Amino acid sequence: MSQLPPCPKCNSEYTYEDGSLLICPECAHEWSADAATASSDDEQFIVRDANGNLLAEGDYVTVIKDLKIKGSSSVVKVGTKVKINRLVDGDHDIDCKIDGIGAMMLKSEFVKKA
Repeated sequence: MSQLPPCPKCNSEYTYEDGSLLICPECAHEWSADAATASSDDEQFIVRDANGNLLAEGDYVTVIKDLKIKGSSSVVKVGTKVKINRLVDGDHDIDCKIDGIGAMMLKSEFVKKA
């Protein structure tokens, strides 16, 4: 028998299955078994800079390499200071706005925390 997750409401370890639902006998909370497995598999999204420092939304970072902008003759120069608007999971990790260029998506491997 597989180990059932504890109740997300009261952390009771006495949960049981009833069809496709998990039920807590102590607080009567019911939740989907699919939601329980998805939340346990879901890891918190972590982004680190080139030096291994943890990045968060609102942090300022500095570009550590000249970056050519696709479809343009512009370049983001080394030392450009950028504020992180949002961290995303995908091809690029950082959504930001660079003065003189506009909205950009950067990879975290090309920045360091300022």
